[in-house]
Amino acid sequence: MNEFLHIKTSDIKQKHRNEHNDYEYYKRDLVPKGFAEQCAVSIYEIPPCKSAYPYHYHMKNEESFYIISGKGVLKTPLGDRLVSAGDFLFFPANEKGAHKLTNTSKTESLIYLDFDTYNDIDVAFYPDSGKIGVWGKNINQLYKTNDQVEYYKDE
Repeated sequence: MNEFLHIKTSDIKQKHRNEHNDYEYYKRDLVPKGFAEQCAVSIYEIPPCKSAYPYHYHMKNEESFYIISGKGVLKTPLGDRLVSAGDFLFFPANEKGAHKLTNTSKTESLIYLDFDTYNDIDVAFYPDSGKIGVWGKNINQLYKTNDQVEYYKDE
């Protein structure tokens, strides 16, 4: 689109997702996917003792988080580490960028600014659950990795 954007965060409708007991978040899209060609920017609020997303990594999209308030634990391939307000986190587009952010507080939300690159197509792997996600402008699907088939099957 390549348009200039100036908004007040209070004017953005907050989206709420709570489909699984361990995962919940509130999200405000500052630069929603589709507005810009190569990036998306959102503010996430993770309630106490929850995570926004399962442990995963991307093959194309890079992500960066800036922790605005709260504290949590970040799961990475190198192990768990504590994060808190003022921390900046970068996740490259490969297995070394695998991550899961969990709010460790029992009383306050973990709020962070999420900067993502955005590609026409991306593949995300979920090592803990054996899933693969295919994401893009016109696709949003998940599969189990053990459902792999041979290249010419059913052709």
